[in-house]
Amino acid sequence: METHTLIALMEDKPGVLHRVASLFRRRNYNIESLTVGHSETPNVSRMTIVLNGDDRVVQQVVKQLSKLINVIQVLDVSDQPAVSRELALIKVTAGPGTRTEIIELASVFRARVVDVGANSLTVELTGPQSRVNSMIGLLHPYGIEELARTGRVAMVRAGNGNALL
Repeated sequence: METHTLIALMEDKPGVLHRVASLFRRRNYNIESLTVGHSETPNVSRMTIVLNGDDRVVQQVVKQLSKLINVIQVLDVSDQPAVSRELALIKVTAGPGTRTEIIELASVFRARVVDVGANSLTVELTGPQSRVNSMIGLLHPYGIEELARTGRVAMVRAGNGNALL
């Protein structure tokens, strides 16, 4: 199965997220990640949905999302040149002997240490999913105490038509 990225614009009103999630639940589709936030247009939210499925399933999802009340536009950007990023906060065990190694590792990944505790460091990393996965893999031996990831956000690259609205 192929991973697809959908971007949906919708009115910023109560219940819209619930209707989207219910559509996926009713159809027994799994959402890999879901990110929602304000867009550049007042009263319009932008939702990025990552799901696995073949082209037929994704086309059906796009059509069904487009029919929902308050959904303005849905676009599958999977085959378009797009910028996609994910944010991760990773709290890793860091004693006096490993602190410097972890800070250097964070630097290589262009990550930042955002919190320092007596026995831990919290690292913030933004980048493609592959970079986030790589850093998590390299931090595992130190001991990951806590991990929070946003899921993917995406935007079609400039000059590639098919932009939203």
